[in-house]
Amino acid sequence: MNKETISQIKARLQTITDATDPYLQTIRDDSRKGVQTAIQQFEHRLARQKEAEEAFKKRFKYEKYYWKNGCQYIAGMDEVGRGPLAGPVVTCAVILNADFDLIGVTDSKQLTRHERENLYLRIVDEAVEVSIAVNDAPVIDQMNIYAATQDAMIQAVNRLYHRPDHLIVDAVPLAIDIPQTTLIKGDQKSISVAAASIVAKEYRDHLMRDYDYVYPGYGFAQNMGYGTKEHLAGLEKLGTTPIHRCSFNPVPKYLN
Repeated sequence: MNKETISQIKARLQTITDATDPYLQTIRDDSRKGVQTAIQQFEHRLARQKEAEEAFKKRFKYEKYYWKNGCQYIAGMDEVGRGPLAGPVVTCAVILNADFDLIGVTDSKQLTRHERENLYLRIVDEAVEVSIAVNDAPVIDQMNIYAATQDAMIQAVNRLYHRPDHLIVDAVPLAIDIPQTTLIKGDQKSISVAAASIVAKEYRDHLMRDYDYVYPGYGFAQNMGYGTKEHLAGLEKLGTTPIHRCSFNPVPKYLN
């Protein structure tokens, strides 16, 4: 009979990544309910890991296609912050290489804050290059949000040291002399775009948390500038700040 405690078995299973590991055979006949539950949890974890790996491979298909067809540098691009009433729009361009293996990289909206923060640091560390560009509220009011987003994306590309051979852009076509693929929900279809979405969101979220200290009373650290009940209450009580978008309703009626 296996003399290991159930806790010891669970700890051992956490270190195993292969369903053919001989240790599994030594515990499968253990009749203790806790052991059988631990085995089921282990098998479920492996199945989820396999699904994640397969999804990761699918999200690399565009990059692999362009690499195969002679492109060396492919930049994935995304933006964050088109909808808020306050704060900038942030865009990001990310160039990856074929060795990139952060399986957790996916649409930033599907990740927790903790997951995004960890992935943000690793993406910046492992990418060939990352470029960020920001257009603030006055530029958005002057140009309109769509044009300001395109402009920031072009800035991000032009600041890259490695000139891309191809761009993969999430939904926003760019007037720039580089071949590009525009994808709807690109952050779910391209690993480079997903990486860009994570970096852009983390960068903007940190900015908005800083703005919360400068302009308290609107809940920027929680709502990131979106028109939540708390934010609208802050506008009603305090009026606008320099980071509010005066061209976005209902901001004009609260102008100081």
